[in-house]
Amino acid sequence: MNAFFNYFYELMIWIGSCIWLVISAIGKAVYGLFNFGYYKELLDSYKEKFGVGGWVMAIIAHILIAIIIVMACYLLARFIKKIATFKLPVKENEELKDELVKLKHDMLKLQYEKDKILAMQVSNLGLEVDKRLLDGKEPEEETDNNEAGNEEEFDSSQYRFGRLVSVDHYFSSQSYQKPLYNDDINLEDLCKDFRNFAASQLGLYYDLDILKYFIASLGATKLIILQGISGTGKTSLAYAFGQFVKNPSVICPVQPAWRDRSELFGYFNEFTKKFNETEFLKTIYEANYYEDPRLIVLDEMNIARVEYYFAEMLSILEMPRIEDRMVEIVSSEWPDDPKKLKQGKLFISPNVWYVGTINNDDSTFAVSDKVYDRAIPIDLDAKANRFDAPDTAPLNIRYDHLNGMFEKAKQEYVISQENLAKLEEVDNYIIKHFRITFGNRILKQIKDFVPCYVACGGSEINGIDFMLCVKILRKFQSLNLGYIRDEMDGFIAYLNELFGYDNMKLSKEYLLRIKKLV
Repeated sequence: MNAFFNYFYELMIWIGSCIWLVISAIGKAVYGLFNFGYYKELLDSYKEKFGVGGWVMAIIAHILIAIIIVMACYLLARFIKKIATFKLPVKENEELKDELVKLKHDMLKLQYEKDKILAMQVSNLGLEVDKRLLDGKEPEEETDNNEAGNEEEFDSSQYRFGRLVSVDHYFSSQSYQKPLYNDDINLEDLCKDFRNFAASQLGLYYDLDILKYFIASLGATKLIILQGISGTGKTSLAYAFGQFVKNPSVICPVQPAWRDRSELFGYFNEFTKKFNETEFLKTIYEANYYEDPRLIVLDEMNIARVEYYFAEMLSILEMPRIEDRMVEIVSSEWPDDPKKLKQGKLFISPNVWYVGTINNDDSTFAVSDKVYDRAIPIDLDAKANRFDAPDTAPLNIRYDHLNGMFEKAKQEYVISQENLAKLEEVDNYIIKHFRITFGNRILKQIKDFVPCYVACGGSEINGIDFMLCVKILRKFQSLNLGYIRDEMDGFIAYLNELFGYDNMKLSKEYLLRIKKLV
C-alpha cells in the first residue's frame, strides 16, 4: 500500500512540475515579449553600426512587429470575449422563441377575428357557417392537424411539414371513409341540379346559362376567372359548387403584398427548421389522396399582380403531360417528409381547379393577357332573379367520371367544319381591321369548351359566341377605342352576315357596349 502512495506522490509531483513548466514558460514568453528594456539594450548594441540603410530597415521592421503584436492582442481579446459571452446567444434564442409563441397566439386571435367577420358576411348570404364563430367562441390553440380528421393523439409538431404529415395520417387511418359516388349523372343534369341545389339549400340564385359556362369551362381549362361588380355572387358561386360536390372549396384571400410563389406554397423557416405551410399547399397536397373534384378560390386575385405570384402555376398547368406537372417545394428531402412529396417535389393533381374572382376598379391591377389567355373569364354583372327550386341534395361525384363526361363530349360534339371555317374568317377579319389575332391556345380552348357547353344543354353557336366574346373581343379594350369606333358597326354587320341576325348576341352586345365607352 505504501508503494502505491509513493508512486502516486511522485506521479502528481511530475504532472505538477510539467504544468508549472508550461505556465512558467508561458509567463516567461509573455514577459519576454513585452520586455522593452531588453529591446532597448539590443538596439543600443547595434545602432552604431546601422548606417542609413540599416536605420530604414530597422524602422520598417519595428513597425511590422508592432502591427503583429497589436493584431495578436486584438484577436486574443476577441477570443476571450467570445468565451465570456458564449451563453448570451442561447438566452437571446430563448427570448426569441418566447416572442414567437406570443406572436403565434396573437396571429391566432387575429385570424379568429377575421374568420368571425367573414362568417357573419357569409351568414348574411344564407350560407352555412361554423356556429362557434357566430356564438363568439374562440377556437382552441392551433394543432396543425388535418381539419377533416382532427385526431388529437397524433403529434405533428415534430415534423417540418406538420400539416402535410397530418394529412398522411388522416387518410391512412380509419377516420377516412371513401364516399359513394354518383357515376350516372350527365353534364346537363349536373348543371340543373347544381342550380336547384344552390337555390334550395343555400339561397343563391344563378342563371342557368352562367352555370353552363362555368361547368363547361371546367372541361376546357384549369383556371377560371369570375369577374364583375361586387355583390353578384362570384365567390359564392365557387363556394356553392364545393358544397354541391361535398368537397368544400378553399377560399384563399389574395393580399396586396403578394409578390412571388412563396405566398401560395409557403417557405422553409431556417430559424425554426419548419416549413411554413399555407392552406393552398395543404389543399393541393391532400388532393392527391381523394377522387373528388375541388376548387381553390383566389379571392380578389388582382389585388396583387397575378403574373407575379401565380406565374409558376400558369406554366405548370400548361404542360401537356399531366405526370410532368410537378412543383418543387424544397430542394432537399428529409426522411420524415410527407409521403406524397417525392424528392422535394409535389404533383399537381388534375382534380383541382383554380377560380379567381376579380373586381375591376381603381384599387386593383389590370390582369395581363398572359393570364387571360390561359383562363376562361365569366362575367357576372347582375344578380339572377329568385325562382322556386325543388329541394335538391348534394352529390359525390368522381373526378374521373366528370373528366370522362368532358372527354366524351369533345368526341361527340366536335365543332362543325362550317363553324370552324367561319371562325377562321372572323380571325382574318379581325386581323385586317383591328390588327388582333388569336393563337393556337385560344383555338384549342374553343374546341374544348364548345362541345362541353353543348353537353351541358347549350347550342354550338352560343358556345362559339361566348368564347369569341370573352377570349377575343375582350382584347379590343387594349386598343385605341376612338380609332376603332367606326369599325364597330361594320364588324357587327359582318357577324350578322356570317352567322345570322339572331345569333352571336353576346358579341354584338359587347361591341355596342365598347362603342358607347368612346
